[in-house]
Amino acid sequence: MLGLERGTVELVEHRKGWHRLADEERSHLNDALSDSVDEIEHVGSTAIEGLPAKPVLDLLAITDELAPKSECATKLEPEGYELRENDPVPDRLFFARGPAEERTHYLSIAERGSECHREQIAFRDHLRANPDAAAEYARLKRKLAKAHPDDRASYTERKSAFVERILERERER
Repeated sequence: MLGLERGTVELVEHRKGWHRLADEERSHLNDALSDSVDEIEHVGSTAIEGLPAKPVLDLLAITDELAPKSECATKLEPEGYELRENDPVPDRLFFARGPAEERTHYLSIAERGSECHREQIAFRDHLRANPDAAAEYARLKRKLAKAHPDDRASYTERKSAFVERILERERER
């Protein structure tokens, strides 16, 4: 049900079981990070009913103060999470779970109110509340996945204009 080779793009139709798996992982992570984070949100395409997605759960752990990388890595390594040091997002810590040939989970840790936190929640909530925008995003994702099955960077970069447009709408609200 979950798993995708690092760097590749493969979309599957939305699966209701993703929400259950996210709840289970959230509970698991709450135990590991209980003194470090305040809440954990299910974000990304697997969190949006009806949207095709890469079969990798995206979770966002929110904290009032970001702990040092080494402290978070020490807590998450026994849970199968690997710190991704080369993450281009400046205000988060990013972890991947599963071997490179079959990533199953992504975990971002960000401070409450940070750009990472605000944008991930705003984008998810906008697509949940706007079926036309979600359908447009689904069409774009399918087109880009077909064009870039072995180039995740290009797939992601070519979605950015759509994502920015949605985030701009949310900023204006």
